[in-house]
Amino acid sequence: MIILGVESSCDECSLAIVEDGKNILSHQIYSQIELHKPFSGVVPEIASRNHLIKILELFKQTTLGFSLKDIDAIAASTGPGLIGSLVIGTMTAKALSYALNKAFIPVDHIEAHLYTPHLNNDIPFPHIALVCSGGHTLLFLVESFEKKTILGTTIDDAIGEAFDKVAKMLNLGYPGGPIIQKNALNGDENFWKLPHGLADNPKDRYHFSYSGLKTAVYYKLRDLDPPYPIADICASFQKAAVMSLLKKLKNVLQDTKIKTIITVGGVAANIRLRAELDKLIVSGYQIFHTPLALCGDNAAMVAGRAYIDYQNNSYKKKSWDSYARYPLISKGKRL
Repeated sequence: MIILGVESSCDECSLAIVEDGKNILSHQIYSQIELHKPFSGVVPEIASRNHLIKILELFKQTTLGFSLKDIDAIAASTGPGLIGSLVIGTMTAKALSYALNKAFIPVDHIEAHLYTPHLNNDIPFPHIALVCSGGHTLLFLVESFEKKTILGTTIDDAIGEAFDKVAKMLNLGYPGGPIIQKNALNGDENFWKLPHGLADNPKDRYHFSYSGLKTAVYYKLRDLDPPYPIADICASFQKAAVMSLLKKLKNVLQDTKIKTIITVGGVAANIRLRAELDKLIVSGYQIFHTPLALCGDNAAMVAGRAYIDYQNNSYKKKSWDSYARYPLISKGKRL
């Protein structure tokens, strides 16, 4: 089965053609990073307007050499994400679905990320999924493609947000994750002792917080005279951010006794995080990292996940409407 997937939930515009949920036949991604750099973050209006400008061009590039008659279904991520951006991709996919008389498959953006490691692996269930990106920091118990349970979430900033905001404090540019990682390579990660998030009380055993870490960096910077030791600051921050993820993940592993872990999202590309996770292998854990090229938002994961939803017919029960967030998850709120 061949599915055309569309992804436009934030600032990446992407289309892909995937066969049987595994074989990526064609894949295009247009990144808007350069457009958003002057603002040190994503500007929703700029993002949606540029999706509108680029999406038909990407469609032509993605389908070059393919007969549209061979495409069996059209899929799009419908949320969570930026509503203006989501609408561009979703409406384009719906229009193609109507014009080609093909099924339209609405895909949950987070479920698409959770599917990404499955594109090139056969991963056993149940497993624990760590979602870490600019907009989300979540822990899931995944019992099947159809059954997942949110165990923990951030109560304030996502980890990717914290990377971006600390990079802005240091005038390093945007996006913050790759820049901080690069600067941290030659830094002393013990230069500062920074907080590792929420304490392990019963209420917050699986939950994350990055607001305090970000604030700690701000106050420590205020007490320093420039020029700042950028490498040491980046290394110290990166260590604290990553160890916060590991602390909560290990709590889940201890409580569930599950030995299989997947990591997804933009921050899943961080080499410090990957190295820490790989240390768990000697204790009998299986670690499935998302391929580096697919850690960010992409349409291959959308088309891949759509195949699963089509096979089990669950797509017929999903709303076609775009949505900004899960009702259960909001800043300052615990599950």
